[in-house]
Order: sequence, then C-alpha cells, then structure tokens
Amino acid sequence: MKAQHPHPIRFGFCLPIFAAPGSRLFRTPNYLRLDAATTLRTGQRAEALGFDDLWVADHLMLGQENAILEGWTTLAALAGCTSRAGLGMIHQAHFFRQPALAAKMMATLDQISGGRFLFFADPAFGKAEHLAYDLPYPDAPAERIARTVEGVELALALWKSGDPVTFDGQFYRVTNATCTPLPAQQPHPPVWFGEDHPDTLAACARLGQGWNSVPVGLAEMRVRLAALAAACAAIRRDFGEITRSYETQILVAPDRASLRRKLQAMADLTPDTPPSADLAAYLSGATDALPESLTRGYLLGTPEEVTAQMQAYVDVGVNHFMLWFMDAPEEDGMELFMQKVAVHFR
Repeated sequence: MKAQHPHPIRFGFCLPIFAAPGSRLFRTPNYLRLDAATTLRTGQRAEALGFDDLWVADHLMLGQENAILEGWTTLAALAGCTSRAGLGMIHQAHFFRQPALAAKMMATLDQISGGRFLFFADPAFGKAEHLAYDLPYPDAPAERIARTVEGVELALALWKSGDPVTFDGQFYRVTNATCTPLPAQQPHPPVWFGEDHPDTLAACARLGQGWNSVPVGLAEMRVRLAALAAACAAIRRDFGEITRSYETQILVAPDRASLRRKLQAMADLTPDTPPSADLAAYLSGATDALPESLTRGYLLGTPEEVTAQMQAYVDVGVNHFMLWFMDAPEEDGMELFMQKVAVHFR
C-alpha cells in the first residue's frame, strides 16, 4: 500500500556531468570519459521518460582528470533542449557567482525555460577548487552559510520588485538595481537548501520551499528530518510545506545476476583500483549479500528491492528523490526504474 503524503512523490534525474569510472562507485562509475553531447542526451531522455526535474552538479574540478562541465552553462543548454522538467543545480555554489548577478542569471533562465528553474542555494564545501580559481572561500562554515543566506535574501528582494532595489546587507550591497524581466515563477522560483547545519535548517524553515540531503542512510535521514521539523516548529512554519529530498545513487537491474554483471563491468573499468572488501566478495560470488558499503545509503537491487528501499524513506517523510544512476549514460536502468519502480509512488 502506498503511504499517504501531502506531496506527490517526485523523482529528479542527476545528469552525468563528469566521469568517475571504476570500483570507487562515485556518482558516475559507468561513465568512461566525459562527453558533453552524451550528457545532454541523457537529460533529454530522462525528461522523455517522465522524470520530474533534471539536476547538474556545480563544481569546477571533479572526476576523472578533473573534467566536469560548468554547471550554469550546462543548465542553460539543458533549458534549450528540454521543455517540461524542472531544472536545478545541485548545491549551487554560492561563491562561484556574485549573488546579485546570479539573481539576474536565474531570473533569465526561469524566463527562457518557461518557469522551470529550482534555486538550490549552497555555501559549497570544495575549498581546493575555489582557491584554484581565485574565488573567495571563508574558512568558517557559519560565515559561508551566512553569506549564502544573505545572497538568497538579496535574490528574493530583486525578484519581488520591478522597481529599483537598494540592499544594504552585512556582506552584499546593491544600489538602484533592477532584475527585469522578473522570474516567470511568481512570487519567485522555489528556493532549496541542503544538509543539516543548524543555520542552514533555520534558513530553510524561514525561506525555503525544499531541502535536500546527500546519502546518509535511513537512520540518519530520520534524524535530519526531525531537525528540520524542529527548525520549522521554532518559527511556527508548517513542515509539510517543504519538499524533503534524498539525493543518492541508484542501481536497479531486472535480477540479481544482471546487477552483479553491471557492478563487475564498472569495477573492470579501473583494473588497477581494487574494489572494497565487501564489493569484492559480492562480485566473486563468495556471498550473495549486497555490499553494505552500497546498501547503507544507496538504492540497489531489483525493482522490487528498490521499491521497498524507497518506501522506507517515504515512510519517514521523504517526498522527493534526486537520483544518480550508477549505470548512466546507459539508459536501461533509468527506463527500468520508471517502468517498474516509479509507478508504485504515483
């Protein structure tokens, strides 16, 4: 029986915007080499299959050879080659773009996409890439979060008025700035936050329409949702108004034999990198137990097994899944998911 929930369960597809092949099994372990056309094609295919939103990572250096497509440029291209799905950057890195200019960029993208943009504000945690590109990166997490939240407040101020805006914040200032045309979505595009820092949870309760967690497993996800609910209760915000998203990796196959073959093929892409002990035991056939290093926070198995795993997250309050398909850019996994898993939640 489907769990009753005030929000429909929605599914986001994370584009393979970088390649990280091999048994480390990080986000895109089946992507041998980054190819921009292939990446965009998977996004188009995901929309055609019925995924609700499409997401790109926001990094400057990541994956094999540090080769990753720049997030904002990719998102703009994706807006032009799709027509229905929502569009967002996972952990949109605050310090990559001056916040007033970013607000203008986001309003423009929302206009040209027909109102499909999702603003996932994030202070970012990749110090090395910021320093490599000579970008600011305050060491204190609290300051990074405070700057990010003020950037959101500045964007909202610019988006809510067609008149010139003067904003005199602690970190950012604009004088008689306009952001017209305003975003197509009114009063503004949905604002998302992520992770469990108390300052972030408080900002989400006050300003957010969505919240997302990286893979942490069911027990920790329950703790994080309780903390978000408490932050909402502290200001008398309805917790049920906020989309609660779980971002994780997924590998779904018709049967266990197919699943093992897929994992083995990924491990074979980097023969000089040995797999973890539990993955090696599973691949060798020494055990049929799925590797705990994967099942602890990921979704893995047959359609029936993945459906049950997802239902457990729905039961604790998750109503959105942001999914990295481990076998991408192959399409059979995402097709099987929409045919055999997603239908149970819609």
